[in-house]
Amino acid sequence: MTESDERYTHGHHESVLRAHSWRTVENSAAYLIPELRAGATILDVGSGPGTITIDLAQRVAPGVVTGLDYSADAVARAQENARQKGVENVKFVVGDAYNLPFEDDSFDIVHTHQTLQHVGRPVDVLREMRRVVKPGGVVAAREVDWAGIIFYPELDALSRWQSLYDAVHRSNGGEPNAGRRLKAWAYEAGFTDVSGHASVWGMSSDEDRGWWGETWSQRVLSSSFASDVQELKLATVDDLEQLSKAWIDWRDDRTAWLAMPHGEILARP
Repeated sequence: MTESDERYTHGHHESVLRAHSWRTVENSAAYLIPELRAGATILDVGSGPGTITIDLAQRVAPGVVTGLDYSADAVARAQENARQKGVENVKFVVGDAYNLPFEDDSFDIVHTHQTLQHVGRPVDVLREMRRVVKPGGVVAAREVDWAGIIFYPELDALSRWQSLYDAVHRSNGGEPNAGRRLKAWAYEAGFTDVSGHASVWGMSSDEDRGWWGETWSQRVLSSSFASDVQELKLATVDDLEQLSKAWIDWRDDRTAWLAMPHGEILARP
């Protein structure tokens, strides 16, 4: 991304980057695994803290993987993550998803995860991804569908959180229910061979509930979500504190469960 009228809904608060650092190829890009091969070149658009990118690099070594993000802070964190893991066949650059700084036909695979939902012109981003993928290559995208989230217990406060999230996301120029639209967007972007898939993040174990509930209890108070809600006058600080407590209550309930559906595509020019 970058467009002056678009804003990344989550921002780059520490709680957000910590949540995103949970992501791996296994839990966030398993549909892409059959396409991976040693020596492949990959571009990861919207790479964030780089955990998926680094995982991809380890799987296709000695192929070089490039992560691109518009946030210099996210790129710096990704570079440090790669250094700590000793992964050398990966690099990270600051760049614009609408104007990728690469020649045509540069990569075997162009991948993005949870990026298209945050841009105002996702079809244009997909066209750019199509431009830089090699003939015979594949563009892969996975996006959540926020309206499809199911949680238990059915807490009123979490229903309120879901409504607020939708309003904030749309106010920032994105489409929170991108998952269901991926296949249509890909055909509009000019792809001729598009396969659609679906997968679900499930949060039920003590560990998963712990990190998800804890990070969201902080995000509703301290991340860009919190400031946007107040700027839009959708909720007060007291309201947000109630949402934070609801996420803690959900986290601590051993019967709690959450499912987040995702759309996935593999698209070929």
